[in-house]
Amino acid sequence: MNKPLLIVENLKTHFPVKKSFFKQKKQFVKAVDGLNFYVNRGETLGIVGESGCGKSTMGRSILRLIEPTEGRITFKGEEITSLNERDLRKMRGEMQIVFQDPFASLNPKMTVGAILGEAIQTHQIGQGSRERAKKVQELLVNVGLSPSYIDRYPHEFSGGQRQRIGIARAIAVNPSLIIADEPVSALDVSVQAQILNLFQDLKESLGLTYIFIAHDLSVVKHVSDRIGVMYLGRIVELSNKKGLFQNPLHPYTQALMSAVPSLDPDVKKERIILTGDVPSPSNPPSGCTFHTRCPFKQSICEMVVPREINVAEGRYVSCHKYDDEFEESFV
Repeated sequence: MNKPLLIVENLKTHFPVKKSFFKQKKQFVKAVDGLNFYVNRGETLGIVGESGCGKSTMGRSILRLIEPTEGRITFKGEEITSLNERDLRKMRGEMQIVFQDPFASLNPKMTVGAILGEAIQTHQIGQGSRERAKKVQELLVNVGLSPSYIDRYPHEFSGGQRQRIGIARAIAVNPSLIIADEPVSALDVSVQAQILNLFQDLKESLGLTYIFIAHDLSVVKHVSDRIGVMYLGRIVELSNKKGLFQNPLHPYTQALMSAVPSLDPDVKKERIILTGDVPSPSNPPSGCTFHTRCPFKQSICEMVVPREINVAEGRYVSCHKYDDEFEESFV
C-alpha cells in the first residue's frame, strides 16, 4: 500500500498572549491543539469548521509559514518540522498555498508576468527569460486567462480573475500539494463554481493533491474525497464524504448538517440549535471542548478529553458517546 503524501501528527500551534499587569500567568491562544490526519496522493481532503476554529492556522503551520509549537509533519517521507531554512525553501516548491483574498495576496506594483515570473525564477524553472515568459503565458492559459494579460496589474482584474492568477502562481512551480485556504469565500456565488471547477480540472490534468479549507459545507462537498470537521483547534470527525453527509456522528457535525438547506421540499430536517458561543481558544473548556454547547453531554465529557475512535474503515470521531469505555454513561 502506498504511503500517504502528507502525515500530520499531534500538530499544535499556540500563540502567547501578552501579559497585563493584573495577569502574571502566561497564557496561550491554542489555535491548533493536537491534529492528526493524513492526505493520500491525488485526493482532496476538505477541512470545514466555524470561523476561528484554527483552519487557516493549520494550513500555514503545515507549510511552516507559521512555526508549529509541537508535532510532526512528514511530507513525501521526509520529516519537515526540523528542516533548516535552505532545505525548507527547496521543499516549498513541492507545497504551495492559494490564499483567501486574491487581491491582498498579489503585489499591486507588479504585473501578472512579473508575479508569475518571480515564482518561476525563484525555483529556477526554465532556462533564460524567453523560456520563462513562455511558461508564464502557458500558466495563464491553464487557468483560463488570455496570454495578452501578461502586462496587466492586479487592480485591472475582477476578483475571480485575480484568484485565477493566485492559482497560476501556485501551480507555476509544479507542486505535489496545494493548500487552498478559503479560496472562494471572497468571491461572488456566480464565480465560485467556475473556480471550483478549475481546481478540479487542474487536479486531474496535473495530478495534484489538495487540502481544501472552507466554512461552507456545500463547497467542501463539491470538491472533497474525505472531510475533517474542526472545532476549537481539533478535528472532531474525519470521514469519507458520503459517510459524513449521510450519517454524521459527532454532535457538532450533526448540528452543522442540520443547518444545510434541502432542495427537496418533501424532506423535513430537524434543526439542531447550539446554545452559547464558541469558547475562547485562550481558555478552552476542560475535557471535550464541545461539551459547553453539546446537547448530549455527560459528566465524563467535562473531565476527560475524548480520544480519536476508529468507528469504521478510515472513519474517526472524537466523542465519548462512541467509546466502549464510557458508552454506559450515555445509556
